[in-house]
Amino acid sequence: MNPRPRANSIQRRLSLWIAAQTLFGLSVICLAIYLVTAWNFGQKQEDELDQKAVLVQHLLKEAEKGGDLVFLKHKLDDFFSMQDDVSLTISHAGKVLFQSRPSAGGRWLQHALTVPWQQDGLTTQLQVQLGVNVAQEARLLERLAWTLLGAVVLGTALVSLTGMWLVRRGLRPLKALADRTAAMAPDKADQPIDALAFAEELRPWITQFNALLLRVQRAYVQLESFNADVAHELRTPLANLIGSTELALARQRSNEELQGVLASNLEEIGRLSGIVTDMLFLSKADRGTSTRSRAVVSLAAQARDVIDFYDAMLDEAGLKAEVAGDAMADVDAALVRRALSNLLGNAIRFAAPASTIRIEFAQDDDGFTLSVVNRGEPIDPAALPRLFERFYRAAQARDGSTRHHGLGLAIVEAIARMHGGRVFASSEGGETRIGFTVRRKG
Repeated sequence: MNPRPRANSIQRRLSLWIAAQTLFGLSVICLAIYLVTAWNFGQKQEDELDQKAVLVQHLLKEAEKGGDLVFLKHKLDDFFSMQDDVSLTISHAGKVLFQSRPSAGGRWLQHALTVPWQQDGLTTQLQVQLGVNVAQEARLLERLAWTLLGAVVLGTALVSLTGMWLVRRGLRPLKALADRTAAMAPDKADQPIDALAFAEELRPWITQFNALLLRVQRAYVQLESFNADVAHELRTPLANLIGSTELALARQRSNEELQGVLASNLEEIGRLSGIVTDMLFLSKADRGTSTRSRAVVSLAAQARDVIDFYDAMLDEAGLKAEVAGDAMADVDAALVRRALSNLLGNAIRFAAPASTIRIEFAQDDDGFTLSVVNRGEPIDPAALPRLFERFYRAAQARDGSTRHHGLGLAIVEAIARMHGGRVFASSEGGETRIGFTVRRKG
């Protein structure tokens, strides 16, 4: 059983970072204070020891004039009798000549030196051991260390608690934003979040969220419309099937009549199958299905194959079709033929009689352009942006809607998207141009 992952809390992480940084910063500062103080105390003790050494040397020089060691001992006793924090030992040839007796205990800093001594015309060396009691400074340093340690602990605790409060207060806008987004619903998607009501750092997120909300709203509206359109498109053939079947069952029918009913039903079933097949294709395209098999082919050759397929329909409508231009493109040939077939079939329905439909190809650095051009009644400019919507049919396309369910151009748009391109449509000057682009691979 996998352990439950720990919650990744921004508030906890920020609070811990503040506490860690405070602990580190205060520790460095207090350590620096302690080291500087200890160094100053050490310098002071060294200076004091040097001063005592100079004084001892001076006393020895004066005692040297007296001519004997007895005079020196009296001189030193008089001076060091009141110096409890200084120890002095003078020896010669391993024999102690003088030793002060300071209070017992303490912590001593020692300094040894050799001083020349003249007696009876002879020069000898006296070994001097000088010490200074630094116990008081050591106690002060110990107290300072505990004081600084307490300051680190208390300072870290105080700053951490204050930091936690500030972090919690600073994250309130996020909590308010979460509450605001939780109150959103698909039917309230037209009420975006006011970015100006939140902190400046959150405004880019809110802007992106509002943009996403707008796309969701459009998708929601499109889904509702799509469901209604699907129900409408399926209702007509199903009603035809039910009606013809009930009529056939109302009385005895001959074999010829029953065959006619079955043929009519088969036509309606074929229409239902076409709608379902097209809807499945669009669903796969919406899920990001890519082209299955791409190869470098001649676009003009694919167009001529489509024209050959529609040859009978062109003759029946009194139309001609021609190919203008060519390009070698890396595409899924089957999908391109399907898109051209939908565009050519759409053009045949609305082309002016005795006119010529052109399938044009062009290319540039970005990719290839495929378009089908026909002359005929212009399309309402307000309808152009909606031509590629599912189940959308312009007013002039309503005639014959029982044979065309309004998914042909939506499939063209899906095929263009699968090739990294886009669709376009224009209608002006009695000429309608509908097509799509294919992005150049690589």
